[in-house]
Formats: sequence, C-alpha cells, structure tokens
Amino acid sequence: MILRRLMLALAATTVVASATLSDDAVPRARDLGIPFSGTPGPLNAITDIKGITVGQVTLIEDLAGGKAVRTGVTAILPRGQTTNADPVFGASFALNGNGEMTGTAWIEESGFIEGPILLTNTHSVGVVRDAAIAWRVQQGGADASGYWWSLPVVAETWDGFLSDINGFHVKPEHVFQAIESAKTGPVTEGGVGGGTGMICHEFKGGIGTASRITEAGTGTYTVGVLVQANYGIRDTLTIAGVPVGQYLRSDMVYQQPAAPNGDTGSIIIIVATDAPLLPHQLKRLAKRAGMGLARVGSYAGNGSGDIFAAFSTANRNAQQAGPATEVTMLSNEDMDPLFLATVEATEEAIVNALVAGRDMTGNDGNYVKGIPHEQLKALLAKFGRLQPAE
Repeated sequence: MILRRLMLALAATTVVASATLSDDAVPRARDLGIPFSGTPGPLNAITDIKGITVGQVTLIEDLAGGKAVRTGVTAILPRGQTTNADPVFGASFALNGNGEMTGTAWIEESGFIEGPILLTNTHSVGVVRDAAIAWRVQQGGADASGYWWSLPVVAETWDGFLSDINGFHVKPEHVFQAIESAKTGPVTEGGVGGGTGMICHEFKGGIGTASRITEAGTGTYTVGVLVQANYGIRDTLTIAGVPVGQYLRSDMVYQQPAAPNGDTGSIIIIVATDAPLLPHQLKRLAKRAGMGLARVGSYAGNGSGDIFAAFSTANRNAQQAGPATEVTMLSNEDMDPLFLATVEATEEAIVNALVAGRDMTGNDGNYVKGIPHEQLKALLAKFGRLQPAE
C-alpha cells in the first residue's frame, strides 16, 4: 500500500490531466452538425454499457534540447472494479498487423479477456504490461493454484512524431493511476491518455468513442466503441460521405519528417456490448469495426496496425470453476443489427477523435493541426450534409 501511494504521488508531478469526464468546451462531431445514422446511447460513449469504466492519464511535458512528452495511458475496465475477478467473453481481430496487442493468443485460446484493456504508445507496451500484472497482484490473493499469472491486453499506436517515444516516459505509476481513476460517465476525447500524441489523417487524432442502441432478436442492446486513432492520409479522409480530405489542403503544416506517403499509421478499436454473445460471435463483431474504419477513409495500408478487440458484459461468472455453467447467446440470425451498430459507432468514434483534436506542438518542434471546424462545416454544407447541431 505504501508503494502504491508513493507511485501515485510521483505520477502527480508529471501528469497534466487524469480524467474520464469530458470538457464541456470541447465539441463533439454531432455538436458541429455532422450527421450519423443510428441511435446513440445517452452518453454516446462506450460507458453507455453498464459497468464499463474508463480512466486516462495524460503526460505533457517540455524537456531540454527540444524534446517533449506527449503521451499517456488509457484504461478500459470491462466490469469496472470487479474486472479483475470476473472475465468477459472476448475476441480479437487484426485487419492489418503492423502493430501490437498483447494477450491475444490467450484470448483466442480461452475466449476470455481477463483484467483491464490498456492503450499506450508503441515503445511503452512492455512497461504497461508489467505494471498491469503488478496491479492485478496487488488486488488480492492468488487463485487456488497458489500463484498469480496474467497475460494483460495492452495495445499501442506510435506517437513518435509529437512525443519523445524513446525517452520511455510512461511509468508504472501512470498505469496504476489510469486503472484506479477509471469511472463511468462521459469519456474525454482527442489528445488525451494513450491518444495524447496521436495523428489521424494528418490532423490531430487520439481517443474517440461512440455508442448505438439497437434491437436484436427479442432484446434491446447497446454497442459501444472506443478508438485510439493514429492512422491515415489526408486525401482519403471522408466524413459523412464527403471527401473532405481532398479539400482541406491549405493547412498542410507538417514539419520534418515529411508527411506520410501512405497509410502508415495505426488504430486500435475496442468494441463492447451487453448483448449475450459467445467468443466466435464477438470475433464476427470485431471484424465489422474495419467497415466503420473504411467509411472514414482508411484502406489499412501495409504499414498500418489496425487491431481490434470485442467483448460482451453479458454472461457474468461464465469462467467460474465447478459444475457446468449455463450461458446465453443470441442466434447468428439475429446479429445483423449489432453488426450495423458496430460499423456506425466505429465511424462516429473516429470522427469524434478528429473533432476533439487540438493543434499540438511536440517533440523537436513538430506541429500538427486539429481539423478546422468551420472549414469542415462549410464543406459539409456545400455537399448538403450539414444538419442543425444537436
């Protein structure tokens, strides 16, 4: 306990923001009048699904010699404070695998996601993974075998243009803080948490989230998506069906190194639902995230890491030992509405990440602009795609 308090105290000296709740001054895509199909949940966020909590630690610091820290950690707890002891059915899918999500071999083998899901930068995967294990050990005694073992889910995208990625600035205390600060409610978007230094379609990107409520079979269910968006080139950017990237060219302000000549970034997409789905069905759901990604203009280029995970909060205690356990599932015939909800929520989550992005100067003076809201609105209006803001 003393060690944990010390770690959190140290984190407080470098963390600019550790928050889950959104800043009311930061508009979301719908606030600009960008139209989307489907019915969002009350928060239009992954936390619309009961029990899911999100925590974020944002690290922003200017160092000597022009170096800068623009990075962090985002934690998703599928069952909030009971996540550690109650795994969820889960699955993973790599649309293009030039990236990393640890723990996927065991997800594929077992059908479960155990513990928090953590997002960070590429070169901090190791420290975040080790810290996640340490956190789990501190939460309670070992299992019946007498020892703890853990294969955490940690995913990454590369923030080395804006952040001193080789400075290894993410520390175990930041992981602890992200996990332990996780809350329900609105989720902060844009350049925060693991998305602090991320770039999307050559604009400032980062964290985005959205949700959909849909009827499937005889029930009403929610699908929630959270993305860490760090992919794409300007030319292919499409919002509400409008090829906006082909028009928003006057503010191409990338400094050295030069802007990418292909879709070389990455995106992590986490899909959650309260619908009762088994692991093989969750893999089907995870695959549909790629279709939402395509709507915004990604073609999953050779250098891109497009890696997705999906989980269901239904079927509590499905991993319990002892007598045979009964679980429930939707019929495959009833999954179409969930597929569509996943596509819609993924699309909107990415656009939310872009809209929340703010101009940022980072490592070695590198600079990336946020997408210009007024120009974007004017383009959508020109194509008849702007609607009254919500």
